[in-house]
Amino acid sequence: MGFVPKGIYPAMLTPLTKDQSIDESALKQLTNHLIEAHVHGLFALGTNGEFHMFNIEDKLKVAEIIIQETAGRVPVMVGSGGNSTEEAIWLSKEMERLGADALSVITPFFIPPTQEEAAVHYKTIAASVSLPVLLYNIPSKTGFHLEPETVAELAKVDNIVGIKDSSGNFENIQQYIEQTKNKDFAVFAGTDSLILKTLQAGGAGAVAATANMLPDIVTSIYHHWAEGETEKAEA
Repeated sequence: MGFVPKGIYPAMLTPLTKDQSIDESALKQLTNHLIEAHVHGLFALGTNGEFHMFNIEDKLKVAEIIIQETAGRVPVMVGSGGNSTEEAIWLSKEMERLGADALSVITPFFIPPTQEEAAVHYKTIAASVSLPVLLYNIPSKTGFHLEPETVAELAKVDNIVGIKDSSGNFENIQQYIEQTKNKDFAVFAGTDSLILKTLQAGGAGAVAATANMLPDIVTSIYHHWAEGETEKAEA
């Protein structure tokens, strides 16, 4: 798998009008604003984008608008997870058809699976598409935690290329990095306060909610770190 994400991907908001429909012009505006601030990619329909609030048609509409507006300037990663494997496969295939560059797949939620069941869930989804897949761990919202050993097993799958960890637990990020260090596998911070620590530990970047508002500042953390300017990155 050639594409392994790195850098700062804003966890994009989904702008709505007063009647709760998707605000297409604001979404295009946000897309361009973020790209012009030199983010490394876009992350749509995650928790911050309130994926769980939208029906299938709206999810596809949001993805299509962002993909078309981006026009290949940066990679677009789209949330295509669901509570059932079947639902996630269908949505993943649709996002691939629309031209997404990568998929983010949240763990199942509400009824926690076993680690083995979660592994089968991810392997089945990954096998259904040719796109790169990023695992997404957010136990405070899903009631389920992907164990580092499970992530290490999934990192062996060709098109499972990374994980976004929103546990808020830096030790967990460190374990993901340690367990996958011999693979071409990207560990992303999903907690903005851990961006620099994650990079310093060997992580690849972050999916950052604050980058909606402050894309220049958040991307500068990455750029300063990449240049070896630790004090500037800390500031």
